[in-house]
Amino acid sequence: MMGETPDLSHLSSLDYESIYEPAEDTFLFMDALLKDFESIKRLRPLVCLEVGCGSGAISAYLVKMLGPGAIYFCTDINDKATIATVKTGALNRVDLNPIQTDLVSALVPRLEGLVDVLLFNPPYVITPDEEVGGRGIEASWAGGARGRRVMDRFFPYVSELLSPCGIFYLVVIKENDADDIANCLSKFKLHMEVVLSRRSGQERLSILKFSRPYANKQA
Repeated sequence: MMGETPDLSHLSSLDYESIYEPAEDTFLFMDALLKDFESIKRLRPLVCLEVGCGSGAISAYLVKMLGPGAIYFCTDINDKATIATVKTGALNRVDLNPIQTDLVSALVPRLEGLVDVLLFNPPYVITPDEEVGGRGIEASWAGGARGRRVMDRFFPYVSELLSPCGIFYLVVIKENDADDIANCLSKFKLHMEVVLSRRSGQERLSILKFSRPYANKQA
């Protein structure tokens, strides 16, 4: 059912000691995807990819929204996250394909130019750089300087992965500097727009959308 939050009742507080527990950024992401549903639907996506899937909640939500017509890949560097995603898919009766890998290392170049919907809720919290690079739960939040160390490493892959009309959705906070991110990705001829923003405690969360300008005209 479109807009239905996935059932995560199989995950316990013990699981959430090892994987990211869905929080405000997760639910903002779901709301943004629902808001942008018509744009996504027009793509008739065949390949969807979530980077950093955690519990698998976002990918499960996307499948419930779009249906089974696409293949849904999910990646996470944390092996416990990929296991949780398998269980989330099974409980919600959706077909998810989680892969343990660093960002998209295991999928490039195989998926180059094929991804219609690309999702990333990155580790965006500002931390010392030495906290970046772990394989446990810290990989879900430790973003290093400006909260951008992992994001910046991923950005060059975006234009390689996206299909000609593909869309990339990214979660950021104000401190990540969305204008600078827009400038970085404009070098790959990707245009940014803000789909949705919301304050959560001291954080200002936003969901950014990137696509090629000519693709917007075709949509």
